Amino acid sequence: MKETVKELAKTYLKDIVALRREFHQHPELAFEEVETAQRIANFLRSQGIEFTEKVAKTGIVGLIKGKNPHSKTIALRADMDALPIQEANEVPYKSINLGKMHACGHDVHMASLLGTLTILNQLKDKFEGSVKFLFQPSEEQYPGGASVMIAEGVLENPRPQSIFGQHVYPELKVGEVGFRPGKYMASTDEVYLTVKGKGGHGALPHTVIDPVLIASHIVVAMQQIVSRSAVSTIPTVVSFGKISGNGKTNIIPDKVELEGIIRTFDENWREEIKQKIEKIAKSIAQGMGGDCDVRIDKGYPYVYNNPELTAKAIDAAQEFLGKENVHELDMRLTAEDFAFYTQIIPGCFYRLGVAAKNSTETLNLHSSVFNVDEASLETGVGLMTWLALKELATV
Repeated sequence: MKETVKELAKTYLKDIVALRREFHQHPELAFEEVETAQRIANFLRSQGIEFTEKVAKTGIVGLIKGKNPHSKTIALRADMDALPIQEANEVPYKSINLGKMHACGHDVHMASLLGTLTILNQLKDKFEGSVKFLFQPSEEQYPGGASVMIAEGVLENPRPQSIFGQHVYPELKVGEVGFRPGKYMASTDEVYLTVKGKGGHGALPHTVIDPVLIASHIVVAMQQIVSRSAVSTIPTVVSFGKISGNGKTNIIPDKVELEGIIRTFDENWREEIKQKIEKIAKSIAQGMGGDCDVRIDKGYPYVYNNPELTAKAIDAAQEFLGKENVHELDMRLTAEDFAFYTQIIPGCFYRLGVAAKNSTETLNLHSSVFNVDEASLETGVGLMTWLALKELATV
């Protein structure tokens, strides 16, 4: 069966690459993936695979039934949305949608899952149980498409016993994959601060309450939340990526707005951080004669890879790809809404190497020049198929 899966992944590679390029050329943002969903639906129909459309607005859910389909169900997930980035690559399949780009590899995820479903549908008389598949919108934007799909019942009727998700990883070469059992990716929350003062002439600072100065003190003070905490051993980030005030060289504005993130791996500490941010921001602002409005939008929980499920997946990957091509990953302070699934059922979120074997350059995710070596799709399709078959205990 292993050789059959490898041969089918190789056979379908050209078609899967074409799908990936089609997705890449027509990216759509969160909850706007209408044409993307239509492309997926058309392909599934061509393969005779049943599915339901418009789940969580643009998502697709379906089921491939093997022998004895009620004996066990597993789930496979791919995310669909792109990022608001203008692509700088000059390739034949460059994005034609201005200001939108698949810079996080979701085009690869969708194409890989479609290839996997093609093989599983072809082999459905060879395995026991059922494979539920989820094409999920809005991984990149709160509240996260996973939470909306779960609320609409995608983990019921039938309820999967486990779920797998695959994500591109430019730090690994084609043919390599990475796993980490337990806590893997961080929780995420978004911080919005509005520092309020009293604007005026930049040459007369004694007549104003300067929100720019107040905001500067707040940003610096926030860094001690992690460095001066008793739980600083928990991987944590509090970062601010945007500061804006509608002033000029000689105009001090009335207010300054800040936007940032919280990332960590402990729920109690996560809540404590939020309290510290509010207390620090307000006390500094008020102590300097101004005030600060604090809004913190709760995002995704941390990704937890079920240790038993992940250990079995590692064994299966080593069997399929060779031990030398399966790596243990470090914890990451990036975030993923796949986390919502892992809070409910056992999950395994793993990484697919997409860097060319002869390349010495890493093309970072979320950059305008991100791209993949499309040979990685053969590994992506083959391994996901193999993991599904192994989890259904049919090989």
